[in-house]
Amino acid sequence: MVWAGIMINGRTRLHVVANGTMTGQRYIDEVLLPHVRLFRGAVGDKFVFMDDNATCHRTLAVQDCLQRLVWPARSPDLNPIENVWDALGRQVAG
Repeated sequence: MVWAGIMINGRTRLHVVANGTMTGQRYIDEVLLPHVRLFRGAVGDKFVFMDDNATCHRTLAVQDCLQRLVWPARSPDLNPIENVWDALGRQVAG
């Protein structure tokens, strides 16, 4: 799995999570806590977290973590990172 964050004036580095199945707990331990929490702190009050409907994003443990961090819900249909993944995939496929 690859995770990245985008904003109007920049982006995060790509974070590759390799080896094995991405479970909800792995998503918390390897993405949400080490990367998203720091990104949120750097952005400040205007931070909005959006993800897609991947199974690992929808576990009860992840939902509990997101509730504790008080992130607003957003429609995955409006998720701008999906356009970034599409463009990246087209460039890699060449």
